[in-house]
Parts: sequence; structure tokens; C-alpha cells
Amino acid sequence: MNTVQAEITFPSGQTLQLVEGDITLETTDAIVNAANKVLQHGAGVAGAIVRRGGAIIQKESDRWVRLHGPVTHAVPAWTPAGALPCRFVIHAVGPAWGDGGEDAKLAAAVTGSLNVAESLSLSSLALPAISTGVFGFPTKHAATVILQALKDYFSAHPESRLNQVRLVLFDAPTLADFLHVWHDHFAA
Repeated sequence: MNTVQAEITFPSGQTLQLVEGDITLETTDAIVNAANKVLQHGAGVAGAIVRRGGAIIQKESDRWVRLHGPVTHAVPAWTPAGALPCRFVIHAVGPAWGDGGEDAKLAAAVTGSLNVAESLSLSSLALPAISTGVFGFPTKHAATVILQALKDYFSAHPESRLNQVRLVLFDAPTLADFLHVWHDHFAA
């Protein structure tokens, strides 16, 4: 069961939540997959999404790449969600640590995911800790970039239909790092 650990509502009424749990159980309109640029979903969050959502997610991802080419940091792909309890999966490509320009690329992946959700007229979205798994992005550093990108988006788009964003974190160490950074960002 996914449990809200922290929450803030912005003046616009949009809510940001920090959630401990499994992103594949989220009932938001869409979830974000931490993907690679060719949308091969073998391990980590991507593997878990395909295992729970079914082979249709990989099939539609392959189709996306055939039609559009490799996915960029700033322009995520999206597919139907298969058997997942959400409607869509937005496939965001986060940077690998050490590739250069990681902060800007991670912020672009988060903002791009929000833009895709907006273009699909969604009202809720769940994101994982993009790039902190096999891509090696240090968790506290990623938390700082991700939370700042979310704050910036909500500040720039108070009229957005996207009124709930949930950061869903699977393991206790990642949750602890995000909570630490959360308190730095949102302390009164």
C-alpha cells in the first residue's frame, strides 16, 4: 500500500506529495517510467512496469521508437498502461551520472513529463526517482533537482489541469534522502 509521507499544496491549489510505495500500484492518470532512450524496459522501474502492466507496454514502446526515433530528455514518449491501474505510462529518459549536464537533463526529463501529462489533459501523475537507479545519479542530488523542477513548473503553470503530482519512492534510503531535501525546500 502506498503511503503519503509529506505533502504540500501550492497557492494555485496544486498538490505535491512524497509517497512511499510501488509506482506500479498508483491510480493516478499516468505514471512516469525511468526509461532509456530506446525504451527497452528490462530492469529497475521500467522492468517492474512491464512485468505488472504486460507486454503491450514494450510493444507500444517499440512502436514509438520506430515512428519517432530515440527518446530525448526533454520530450518523453508515452504509451497506454496495459494492465496497470493508471491510463498512461510516460517514458522519461533521465541522464546517466557522469555524462555531463546531468542537472539540466534531469530537470528537462521532469518538466518534459509534466508537459506530456498536460498535453494529454491529465489531472494526476506519479513519478519515480528518475536516474537514481542504474543511471547512478546520487539520490540527494537528484531529489534537489527533481523537487526544484516541480516547484518551478507549478510556479510557472498555476492554471495547469495537472493538480496532483506524487513522487513515489520504493525503498527506505531513497525515501529518507528525498524527505531530507523536501524539508530543505518546503520548510516554513
